[in-house]
Amino acid sequence: MLLVVIGSLLPAASLPMAALAALHINDKAQHFLAYAGLAFLPALHERPRTLACIAPGLVALGILLECGQLFSPGRSFELGDMAADACGVIAGVLLGALAARRGPAPPVTL
Repeated sequence: MLLVVIGSLLPAASLPMAALAALHINDKAQHFLAYAGLAFLPALHERPRTLACIAPGLVALGILLECGQLFSPGRSFELGDMAADACGVIAGVLLGALAARRGPAPPVTL
């Protein structure tokens, strides 16, 4: 989570942000994948009631960080980024819950 927070608030001209831009990955895809990853692990291990608190908290984090970008040089506030964050949280929760329902993989025998 710390990487998402720091990455969201770094100035656009910073070395890590320039390196990320050099990868030519769509901005919305970056948001989606980051928040899907944040939601996936809790969805694997937390109870549904706990997850029902965590997921909106992650969406709120995305909104707050997007607002924080107004104060970071070279960064901009975009509603589309917040939508990508929310979609990522939904996808991460669904994938994590699905994986948790499958249970652990059977042992491999040689």
